[in-house]
Amino acid sequence: MICHVIGIIQARMGSTRLPGKTLIDICGKPLLEHILDRIQKCSEIDKFVIATTDNIEDNPIVNFSARRGISCFCGSEEDVLDRYYQCAKLYKADIIVRITADDPFKDPVVADRVIGEILRSDYDYVSNTVHPTYPEGLDIEVFTFAVLERTWSEAATTLYREHVTPYIWLHPDKFRIKNIENEINLSRMRWTLDTPEDLAFTREVYKKLYVPGQLFLMQDILNLLEEHPEIQKLNANVERFSGHKKIIEEEG
Repeated sequence: MICHVIGIIQARMGSTRLPGKTLIDICGKPLLEHILDRIQKCSEIDKFVIATTDNIEDNPIVNFSARRGISCFCGSEEDVLDRYYQCAKLYKADIIVRITADDPFKDPVVADRVIGEILRSDYDYVSNTVHPTYPEGLDIEVFTFAVLERTWSEAATTLYREHVTPYIWLHPDKFRIKNIENEINLSRMRWTLDTPEDLAFTREVYKKLYVPGQLFLMQDILNLLEEHPEIQKLNANVERFSGHKKIIEEEG
């Protein structure tokens, strides 16, 4: 059976700690463009869609999508689960890859590993985030349209609607779930972009590794940080998975 795999990139301009970060400049290009350049190297994804909101504040993302020639879907700002469901339904996805637009170092090799697992199995949901062993920011969640539709239908609380997937991974009794783990636990490392400290880290890594038209991967960053441990200290004070932890605490 041939599956239509859609990468849905969740993006908006609003951010409490770093407003406008989705299109913030990194080495002369918007962050979102870097993420697209990286994730489009995935061999397992058939199509990409940027899923933003119908808020006028997010029009710059719509305009960016048009310039880049990437499909764009505008949906609910608060009900992100509905935004994902309506987008996946419109584009007839069989498999959805959830991609967040605040991770400057998305790794297509890691992503293809996670996607490949669900394509060659009967799992409902595969990710590397339930028990994290990769650096924060290399997170990939992959799930079937059937499980997204069930989640959209059953998940009623604001917690579940805002964050798309917690209803799935907090209910292993309802869904077939698999977690992909790295050989070495690197979960202490923070490679995402949510604070000024993260921005300093991101810009420094890109300054040293980014070459237009070329791709640096997880191992390249690890090698850089081994050679320059001072870079990792730039955002070492920021708590890892603060949002993930909050979800679990709220669920109780």
